Amino acid sequence: MEPEKEKTSFFSTNFIRFLGGQNLLFSLLALLLLGSVIFIYDQVSFIFEPLSVFMKTVVLPVVLALILFYLLRPVLRLLENFKIPRIWGILIIFLGVSGLITLLIVLVFPFLRDQFQNLIQEFPDYFMQLITNIDTFLRESFIGEYYVGSSFNVNQLIETLPENLGQTIQNTATSLITGITGFISTVTGVVLSVVIVPFILFYLLKDGDKLPAYFIKLLPPRFRNDTREVLHEADRQLGAYIQGQLIVAFCIGVMIYIGFLIIGMKYALLLGVLAMVTSVVPYLGPAIAITPAVIIAIVTSPFMIVKLAIVWTVVQLVEGNLISPQVMGKTMYIHPVTIIFVLLTAGSLFGIAGVILGIPMYALLRVVVSHFYKLFKRRYNKHENNLDNQYDYTELH
Repeated sequence: MEPEKEKTSFFSTNFIRFLGGQNLLFSLLALLLLGSVIFIYDQVSFIFEPLSVFMKTVVLPVVLALILFYLLRPVLRLLENFKIPRIWGILIIFLGVSGLITLLIVLVFPFLRDQFQNLIQEFPDYFMQLITNIDTFLRESFIGEYYVGSSFNVNQLIETLPENLGQTIQNTATSLITGITGFISTVTGVVLSVVIVPFILFYLLKDGDKLPAYFIKLLPPRFRNDTREVLHEADRQLGAYIQGQLIVAFCIGVMIYIGFLIIGMKYALLLGVLAMVTSVVPYLGPAIAITPAVIIAIVTSPFMIVKLAIVWTVVQLVEGNLISPQVMGKTMYIHPVTIIFVLLTAGSLFGIAGVILGIPMYALLRVVVSHFYKLFKRRYNKHENNLDNQYDYTELH
């Protein structure tokens, strides 16, 4: 009597087993369910409008308070090491920060304001002189004949530039007047955020270290260890990035200010502050900071361009080989191409806020995704023997 042949199902064929077998069906059903959920939420999105307004109102002060929390938490811990109670340490920090801000406003801000006003007044002249120098260079270069024979007229451009600039300013003013309500609303939101930040910061400094433990207690016991690991790694990544990036930006600003003073560059302090602020954004920030300095150097003298290039090269070498490795270390290494894509994507989605916060948000997302991937591998390895017993892959070889 011949043995009865086992019935072959659709999922037992070699091709379907190669694609994943029943896992393929489950994946397709999961994608279909996810698409259905997204479609339903898109149709009833108006229900979540109050939640969206609430998030937009809360996000800015919370983000500012978190940045200050990660900057000031090491100082608070240092004060606690000297046996100073936490409340008194927070009070000392608030008094110190208030005094530093007052000192900057009284001593540095007037000088910066004067330099900024002078630069705004003189920048059109710098720009016109730059165009004239480029025109002279092109006329004397090897493409001079083609350039002179072209229809481009630099004198006409220089004559019409002030008119176009005035028209642009007028159109901008009209747009601002038209949207004055939205502008006032935005300014009010920013002012309220700045007022609320000290209160949020106070409670973060007071109870911030207790929040993860309190949140973990709300979860089922089987999830607590993994959640604790994710929160610890996210806290480490955020703290390292915020503290390190601001320290590096401050060092860049100081070095550029000193270097510009040595070579006699005009508006050295203003350009140093601009470099410090824009250096918070990797790769794109330095390109923005160097642009006005290059224009001023080109108009000043050819030798100033050489001196500017030397100063900028020295600053970048010192920052890249000495400061950043010591301050940032390897705690959050991200490939430069990844950083560029993250900045471009976050900037397109969320504007300036996305450019500034894109990298730390990517770091948090990477922590969560990498941990879930680790859990997935752990689960897969746990059931791998069962899968090997269930399927015989020798037929595929």
